[in-house]
Amino acid sequence: MQVLHQLPVTKDKDLLVGIETADDAGVYRISDDTAVISTVDFFPPIVDDPFTFGEIAAANALSDVYAMGGVPRLAMNLVCFPKELPHEVLNEILKGSLAKLNEAGALLVGGHSIEDSEIKYGLSVTGFAHPDKIVTNSGARPGDALILTKPIGTGVVTSAVKAGKMRKEEAQVVFDSMRTLNRYASVCMVEFGASACTDITGYGLIGHAMEMAKGSGVSIIIDSPSVRVFPGALRFVTKKSCRPRTLLTNREFLKPDIEVGASVPEELELVFFDPQTSGGLLIAIREEEATALIERLREKIDAFRVGRVVEKRLSRIIIE
Repeated sequence: MQVLHQLPVTKDKDLLVGIETADDAGVYRISDDTAVISTVDFFPPIVDDPFTFGEIAAANALSDVYAMGGVPRLAMNLVCFPKELPHEVLNEILKGSLAKLNEAGALLVGGHSIEDSEIKYGLSVTGFAHPDKIVTNSGARPGDALILTKPIGTGVVTSAVKAGKMRKEEAQVVFDSMRTLNRYASVCMVEFGASACTDITGYGLIGHAMEMAKGSGVSIIIDSPSVRVFPGALRFVTKKSCRPRTLLTNREFLKPDIEVGASVPEELELVFFDPQTSGGLLIAIREEEATALIERLREKIDAFRVGRVVEKRLSRIIIE
């Protein structure tokens, strides 16, 4: 986020979404009825099981296309792999990823690999959408309701598992969430005419809400009691060994533009900055459509309101 704002802005009449608003993907119009959505994402393992890691990495990369209201069609592997490890580990990662690509209806068409001291895996994904139906993170309007489609706390929970503070069985609900595609949520938000959307990943709920607020020229109020948190996250975020490294970095960077109510518990505030992997979609939509959208989403996923959009105030994010 800090680096992107320092780069020169590229101008092209067909570049519909570039780097100006730190959106989830780039969008380029290739005809009157087709736009290409392009994104890339990769990271080190956050779970021990290679197949599950592949699933999560793929779901995470695909999510950027879903956040723009698009349909992913092509994908390319990005692999960093130590030569000392057996190839069976990499095979399982790729199998897990391919399972999610197949579920999404996306084709694996190639990739690139290098030797590295640590495993890193992800995908470059290409999707498509109608230019008039692209959903950006910069279209939120005062009066919009904010809906989130997954609980938060994945970073804290996976860190607690790595630290031996939490059993894998207790964290299974988090693993299952991270490998769940945001496809259904994306289809629903497009159908209901969402004003804006972003997926919640490395900058945490507040970081991505901040991008939406700044890109849209508004402020966002988060109703903290309404935000659902994965079991164990509030308990373990109080332990330094269970905090992802970037949690406090996110908080410190965003702090100048945030107002936190005195009644907000500190542990809940901390989880708001927790870096997520393959998190849910944060959707801004007209208040009159919000209830109907939530009802449709709940036919398959447990979506919930988390706040509202208001006219720009001194603070971009207000946590109540």
